[in-house]
Amino acid sequence: MQELERLKQELKNLNAKAAQIREIAAEKRAEFGRKLNTEKQEILAQIAALEKAELDKEVEPIDVTAWSGVNEPMPELYPTLQGSKHPLMTELDRVVEIYQMMGFDVIESRQLDDEYHMFDSLNFAKDHPARDGYDTFRTEEGLIPPAHTSTMQNRALKQFKSKLKEEGQIAVVVPGRVYRNEDVDATHEHTFYQCEGVYVSRDCNMGQMLGILRDFFEKYYEQKLNIRTQPGYFPFTEPSLEFMIEKPKSLGGKKGDYLEMLGCGMIHPNVLKMAGIDPEEYHGFAWGGGIDRLVMLRYGLKDVRYFESGNLNFLREFK
Repeated sequence: MQELERLKQELKNLNAKAAQIREIAAEKRAEFGRKLNTEKQEILAQIAALEKAELDKEVEPIDVTAWSGVNEPMPELYPTLQGSKHPLMTELDRVVEIYQMMGFDVIESRQLDDEYHMFDSLNFAKDHPARDGYDTFRTEEGLIPPAHTSTMQNRALKQFKSKLKEEGQIAVVVPGRVYRNEDVDATHEHTFYQCEGVYVSRDCNMGQMLGILRDFFEKYYEQKLNIRTQPGYFPFTEPSLEFMIEKPKSLGGKKGDYLEMLGCGMIHPNVLKMAGIDPEEYHGFAWGGGIDRLVMLRYGLKDVRYFESGNLNFLREFK
């Protein structure tokens, strides 16, 4: 403290000295002022350092993560709260695991994509009405939050094209989050998850596709299932189908009750060409379906908005 008082007294002396500047010859005032200011700044810096050191001695550090009082241990009345894995992520991992056991590679979808991969590479003609069915958001830079995981088809085909010669096939699934400009209600959400499947070989056919899909759903619901298809339309597959399963008994299903689960079909030759694959030599099929619906059916949920709500009471049911 003595040093601090000494420095403050020196500062007073300098201030008094500064008042004498008018008595100094005009040609020497500038040099006098610069020297005086330099000494003053040095003293101020020393005073600030000493004051900070004294303050640090007096103030006890505060633990901003403490539950109650400063640095008090967490009392027993505050139980340790453990989080849980989101049900969508649990089921997504289960879906991917089943496909991996069937020999499929896995790549993740993107959060932002472009016009080419969203539409052009998937055989959507310019200004075709089919684009309206994928009404989605856009950034100011013209990028698109994907409306379907099919945006990854072109990349998947190019990435694994070498496997056609090495292993005779491409087999890949693409899980990811998708976005659409929806009127949100109990069965519609602007943000949800899908899983895309792509398979290409010299001799693959629709019978193989239906076999793979039935095998997946039987493993997922752990029971034998009847399947049904009906015609659909997607620019990137031809022919296109809507794939349905008989509602599982575990979900209260009765014989003859069918649920539409996903869209599928044989990959359009133009899509293969865009990826540099000769459609005269190779054929393929693809499918895509929502993960949210699988979870809703599995747990008997009535409102899709629960998943994005952040409601802890809902999430704690899945510990």
